Amino acid sequence: EVRLVESGGGVVQGGGSLRLACTASGFTFEKFNMAWYRAAPGNKCELVSTITKDGRTYSVDSVKGRFTISQYNTKDTVYLQMNSLKPEDTAVYYCALPGTGKFCAFERGYWGQGTQVTVSS
Repeated sequence: EVRLVESGGGVVQGGGSLRLACTASGFTFEKFNMAWYRAAPGNKCELVSTITKDGRTYSVDSVKGRFTISQYNTKDTVYLQMNSLKPEDTAVYYCALPGTGKFCAFERGYWGQGTQVTVSS
């Protein structure tokens, strides 16, 4: 059974940092692309960052230079390091397999339960 479990969310002041982790089980981690998505209040759930099985990364413009996605294959974990956080980064963040699509598609692939990130001004 494929399982994705996110952790690391919380409340942080603007300008602060958080590191999200997604621990995976039930599949061969290093053979798949992974992604982080987020769902902010009133907005469509959207792609944040992706990482391919060979380590190539992509981030959307709104987080480029502030967020970094990485993976640790021996721990079956993908991370999202978030720096210089802004109130508009407030959202529920989801880990997804495989990491494709500009918007969330919960009916396809596998998704974690989400972790709340709240950035205060």
